[in-house]
Amino acid sequence: MKLPDTITYEIDGRVATIAFNRPDAHNAMTAEMMSGLEEAFEAFNADDELWVAILTGTGDKAFCAGADLGQLIPLMVDSGLESFLGDPTKRFFSDIYKPIICAVNGLCIAGGLEILQGTDLRIAAEHATFGLGEVRWGIIPAGGSHVRLPRQIPWAVAMEILLTGRPISAERAYDIGLVNKVVPASEVMTEARGLAEVICRNGPIAVRTAKEIAVRSLSLETPFVLESLLVERVFGTADAREGPKAFMDKRRPNFTGS
Repeated sequence: MKLPDTITYEIDGRVATIAFNRPDAHNAMTAEMMSGLEEAFEAFNADDELWVAILTGTGDKAFCAGADLGQLIPLMVDSGLESFLGDPTKRFFSDIYKPIICAVNGLCIAGGLEILQGTDLRIAAEHATFGLGEVRWGIIPAGGSHVRLPRQIPWAVAMEILLTGRPISAERAYDIGLVNKVVPASEVMTEARGLAEVICRNGPIAVRTAKEIAVRSLSLETPFVLESLLVERVFGTADAREGPKAFMDKRRPNFTGS
């Protein structure tokens, strides 16, 4: 396995730690990083000696700030959603039944929050923030948030996050059940590793089966396809081109509703 420098992969006993490694850009995802993330988790999933994964970001400012608006969003607008998601019935980690712990060390917004929703247990630093700001830029999240978020937190709170685009604090994320625990930044990885060790003391087949039953019983494939079809309607608009351009130009977008 040869990963890009922007994705790191380390093994310690039964635990694989996978990290976004682009701290100078708040770990924003490029196409290369998307491929690297998928490859890293395929390797983890295929290794019978590995029982738990920890997903985090390098640096102390961001877990992941989502897609690189200068690269991935124009690709989605020009080439369609398939260039980003592939199989419309799947989203991040859909077919991985080994436990994934998310160690959130800062910003967890846009695609970063969509990635978090594909994980199972979440530890957040006190300064972490969470949000889906896409509507502010004339686009919408395309990585499963319309399907997963209302199933993971209360409906009204999910709608607030999706429709206002405003971020929430780590404390608020804990209050609504989006994360399991909030700790000082220096303790995030220690807490995540401790949780991984607890899981590794359990029967691995029982753990994987428990997750598989829980995930498959949600039957998310059809809702994901619906999201894919409707997202295409948004990404084909003039507003979807104007929003990311305004973001890059550091100005307020001029939306026309077309």
